[in-house]
Amino acid sequence: MSYLRFEKTLMTNLQEALPKEILRTNRSGAYSSSSIVDCNTRKFHGLLVVPVPQIDNENHILLSSLDETVIQHGAEFNLGLHRYSGGIYSPNGHKYIREFSWEKIPTTIYRVGGVLLKKEKVFQHFHNRVLIRYTLLEAHSVTTLRLRPFLAFRRADQLTHENANANKSYDVIDNGISTCMYKGYPTLFMQTNKQNEFVYNPNWHKGIEYQQDQWLGYDYSEDLYVPGYFEFNIKKGESIIFSAGLEEMNTKDLKHIFDEEVEVHNSRDNFVQCLTNAAHQFFNKHDNEHYIIAGYPWFKSRARDTFLSLPGLTLAIGEIDKFKKTMATAQKALDDYMAQREISVDIQEVNDPDIMLWAIWCIQQYARLHDRQEAIELYSDLVVRIIDFIKSDKHENLFLHNNGLLYTYGKEKPVTWMNSVIEDRPVVPRSGYIVEINALWYNALMFYAQILRAQDKNNEATAYIKMAENTGKSFKAIFMNEYGYLYDYVDGCEASLSVRPNMLIAAALEYTPLDLSERKQIFDICTKELRTPKGLRSLSPKSGGYNPIYAGGQQQRDAAYHQGTVWPWLLGFYLETCMQIYKKSSHSFIDRSLVGLEEEMFNHCLGTLSELFDGNPPFHGRGACSFAMNVAAILRVNKLISKYYNY
Repeated sequence: MSYLRFEKTLMTNLQEALPKEILRTNRSGAYSSSSIVDCNTRKFHGLLVVPVPQIDNENHILLSSLDETVIQHGAEFNLGLHRYSGGIYSPNGHKYIREFSWEKIPTTIYRVGGVLLKKEKVFQHFHNRVLIRYTLLEAHSVTTLRLRPFLAFRRADQLTHENANANKSYDVIDNGISTCMYKGYPTLFMQTNKQNEFVYNPNWHKGIEYQQDQWLGYDYSEDLYVPGYFEFNIKKGESIIFSAGLEEMNTKDLKHIFDEEVEVHNSRDNFVQCLTNAAHQFFNKHDNEHYIIAGYPWFKSRARDTFLSLPGLTLAIGEIDKFKKTMATAQKALDDYMAQREISVDIQEVNDPDIMLWAIWCIQQYARLHDRQEAIELYSDLVVRIIDFIKSDKHENLFLHNNGLLYTYGKEKPVTWMNSVIEDRPVVPRSGYIVEINALWYNALMFYAQILRAQDKNNEATAYIKMAENTGKSFKAIFMNEYGYLYDYVDGCEASLSVRPNMLIAAALEYTPLDLSERKQIFDICTKELRTPKGLRSLSPKSGGYNPIYAGGQQQRDAAYHQGTVWPWLLGFYLETCMQIYKKSSHSFIDRSLVGLEEEMFNHCLGTLSELFDGNPPFHGRGACSFAMNVAAILRVNKLISKYYNY
């Protein structure tokens, strides 16, 4: 029995089924996503969603959905499902679903009277093409299958409506048609591996609604264009493949391509395998550069997310070559920034003050999780250039003071991962000496000193250790407060007493100025005030401004984004601190701490982790349906556990 499996009782209950999403990516920036009953609930959902560089390089939905109709003895049974104006669902195809499972590929079984039909989907690696295989498992009489495509041809974050500009023409190709609704868009090729009849019956389906967008206060209703339908007979035991992509296919190759895709997919048999598969979906190769997409369906590649995610998405699952390729692209961004050149690769936010320190942390994980000597050989030059850049005050918003601490100004523009804004002002204006930035700086100095020692440069190493000692002494003097935890930031006479999880980063680092008892105090207060089944709250309920529910309109959500919501990636630093304090006795506690996240494999976006969760029960998943930093953190912790306990 599949790990990810849902039976008829759940699938026919829309209240339970609609919030569960599936996501497939092609490692080239495109994706395919919907709910498990194939009813789109977000404007971002679609069967074929691809970047269109000739327009704006944003993701665009070409094929929104595909309705199937089973015909026997003249009776039609439509398996599709859409929400229309007034919250009306039609044609209610979910009532025919017998089960849904996802071992290697998403699979839905439909029963219509004596007909048992299996539907399987793949999104072809490195090609903008979705493939759907229909297999007739049972039938007692002649069965016809009709496929009706719903076309959008619009940006994923926008909506479309009936208009006179839409091009309704099409060309007949091998077992299918090609069409392009608007100038500037690529042509969509729709084909099957069996001869079919295409019936041209152009029609706009009006008032299709997206429930999740409605809840978030966005526009949520659009019209989709249906050019007609493909129709063909299917015999018991026969499999027929539908292809939608940006290139015309030799339809004789579709079966082989589909089988190949199934073969290269890994099983989703347990928690770690689900996360490993999710990890693969964040990688994006473009113009021979390698990126990590921060999350789906709307994020792009961001520098902080890249460095925080890269160790977990690669080293933790033994994919060392991916680390090197992705790091090579990220290094170009760092080199460009340090040389004051235009960034030559598609990575955003490279100039944020903490980015280069996270880059050093990322390299340090290569040394910890894979090979220390190889890390030195590959990346020591980059480490020293970053440290020299920071020491020389060349960063536009990162200044080294005589006390050894780094100062950054963040009252007008966010400077850390807590980056939500309202009316162009930070919701959390962290400014001055920021706790994790200075902890990372101490860690970077000590890590570089160890690199120098490995290179037999002992005098230089001693100098950096002394520099780190000065930083560490100032760190404790500035951040430690009388209540036994760390200020979140200190700017002159202003010191933030808010209990936030950023101090856990200081406690978890390989090199930290904190002693064991101080780390335990931090761990204990975070356990008491921040820990939830889904990760760490971004703010304690006892601190002012606690706002734990990420819901409502855009401004409401921005106000809550880092004011009590839960972020699973912080659990990585929390559990790492736990291992350092309690050693092998932490084993059972760590296992229990991951149970709440394993439950998420069956909720929201299957087999992955949402961007964030509400800070109060029932800790509902929110934001992007799949978030790289969260997946990476749990895989990294799992690797550390296996190393520590010799699994």
